[in-house]
Parts: sequence; structure tokens; C-alpha cells
Amino acid sequence: MISRVVYGSRYDKVPWGQRVYVRPGERLAREVQWQMRLRRAPVIALDDYRKQTDLGEIEEFVTCHMCGDTRQQPLFTPTDGKGKWSYRVVRCPACGFLYRNPNIRPERLGDLYSNNYSGFLTGDYAAGRQRRYRLTMDAFSPVFDDGHDGERRRRLLDFGCGAGLFLELAEQRGFDALGIDLSPDSVAEANRRLTRGKAYFGVPDEVPEIAKGGFDVITLWSVLAHLPRPLQDFRKFRSLLAPGGVLLILTVNAASLQLKAYGSKWNGFTKNHLMFYSSQTMPALLRRTGFAGVAFEPFYGDTIEAGTTKLPEPLRQRLRRNVKAADGGNMLRALAFADDEAIERWGGGLDVRRLHES
Repeated sequence: MISRVVYGSRYDKVPWGQRVYVRPGERLAREVQWQMRLRRAPVIALDDYRKQTDLGEIEEFVTCHMCGDTRQQPLFTPTDGKGKWSYRVVRCPACGFLYRNPNIRPERLGDLYSNNYSGFLTGDYAAGRQRRYRLTMDAFSPVFDDGHDGERRRRLLDFGCGAGLFLELAEQRGFDALGIDLSPDSVAEANRRLTRGKAYFGVPDEVPEIAKGGFDVITLWSVLAHLPRPLQDFRKFRSLLAPGGVLLILTVNAASLQLKAYGSKWNGFTKNHLMFYSSQTMPALLRRTGFAGVAFEPFYGDTIEAGTTKLPEPLRQRLRRNVKAADGGNMLRALAFADDEAIERWGGGLDVRRLHES
């Protein structure tokens, strides 16, 4: 293994996900590796791709949702290594968007979450999850500092609320918190957890309390990668936001140095993930669905940001430098602004990219 020859055992105690950011010279080497991968991967017509690719019972072939290009550049074949699941990930050669193709048909999306999904959300996955929520809320302060606006409680919708781990925090901060999810057992677990708030099973249009809109905040915690029709969903989110409203997004980062290093073994390629965004491709989604601006904040990792990492200080500093220089980290954190009023109120201190001409 080349890394063993170059680095020896010096970084063996560094967690796997942090090594690419702290080993000297690795960031540049992985960027070169990525460019070589893109040059070698063929670009083919969708009809040719269909002929050589098997289609599952709940799947359909799709084109790029960001720009509409039909060409396909196959890059990865993630698998669980046990023969239980695998799929193919392609890149749009026009805009660089990464997505699963074939993808899941929207009407069959619930099939992925009907089998005790809450057991996953409240098991090992849940460990430290609320800490991650708090760290991300802090990164976009003061949006989440206080759920009150004078005497009024600000309305918040957690889309894909799972077992209610975030709704619990939102309640504690004073928000009028609602959630919605496609997993019935997760919704039941969320409602056991909540005191004032309420979680619903289904989609927003089916729940009058949600369909009426007027939300000050909508949150998507590790949800965006699960959406098979993002343009349709984001138009709905925009319509549900009140003037001055914001949309918070946390999702896996398709520009991650870990993806470039580990390829199909990247931990962002999970069984239920469908599409993969970066700070280069997400603005197109937001622009096309009516948002006025977006701000991104780097993700350095939970232990780095919480101050609990065992990394020596020089390596912490190197990691932070490389995350900023490379890609923003293994997760993508974004705050989308519904309109100019939202930018005016909540954009202070953030590097806001405006998505339309003033």
C-alpha cells in the first residue's frame, strides 16, 4: 500500500476519516487522483447506459436533476460487501452532479424505511447525533439561538424528522416545532419523545397543519440525499417558508476528500442515499426553486468542533486548513435564504452567495 510506504505507522492512531486531512501532501495527491478518475471514466449516452445496466423492481432511469443533461459518466458501484445491496453512481459531465442511476421511483421511496427504520435511528446512529445538531446550529448562529420572536414562538418544520432527536432540541430552545417522516415507527417514537411538538406520518400536502406553511425555519438533517425529486421538494419547501424564512441543510458532501480517496467505499454511499451534493452543485438546486441566497460553513468533524478530539494541536490546525482549502469536510452544511429579507436578517457574519440579480 502506497500510504504505508510514504507515511509508515506515524498516523495509524489518527481516525480513518481524518487521515486524508492530516497526512502531509495527501490532499493534493487525492485531488490529482480524482482528476485522473474523471479523465479515465467514459461519458456515454443514456440509451447506451440503459442497455448495459440492470433495472430493479422499484427503480427507474433518470437524467441530471440539476441541469437536465442526459449523458452519463459512471464512476462508482457502492455495496455493503455482503451481497445485500449495491447500486451505481454516475456523474453529470455537464455540471458535475453525482447521483444514483438507476434511482428509486418516488412512489416506492417508503419501501426503504418501512422495516424498523427507527431502530436504526435510535441505535448506534443516534450516538452523538444531538451533539452534531448543536454544533451545526452554533455554526449558523443566531438563527437557532432562540425559538422566540418577541412573545411569538417561531414555527419550525423538521422534514424527515426520524425519531424526533432534533425536534426535542428545537422544543428546548422555544420553537413551535413540527416534524414529518415516511417511517411510521419513527414518527411514533418521535411523538413519545415530544411534549409540545408533534410529528406526522406522510408528506406535507397531506397534513393541514403543515400544508398551511408559514414556517420561519425548515430543517433537513441528513435528508437531502434521500430525495428522489429534489426540484419538486424544494419548490414545496420554498412555498412553506414565511417571508424571512430559512432552510437548514446537513447532508453528505460530494466534494469530500474522503470520497476522492476511498471511492465506492466512501461512507456517504449508504443503502438509502440517492443523490450527492456539493457547494458547487447545491446552488443550482436552490436557484431553480426560488431561493435568494445560500451560505456554507465548513464541517471539521464532531470531535474537532466539540473539542474532544485526541489529535495533537498541530494536526488539528492542519486538518482545519485542509478542510477549508479542499472541500468543506465530509458533511455539507448550508443555510438557504428564502428571500432578501431573510438574508438581511440572518446573513450577518456569513459568506452569503446571492442566487439571483437584485
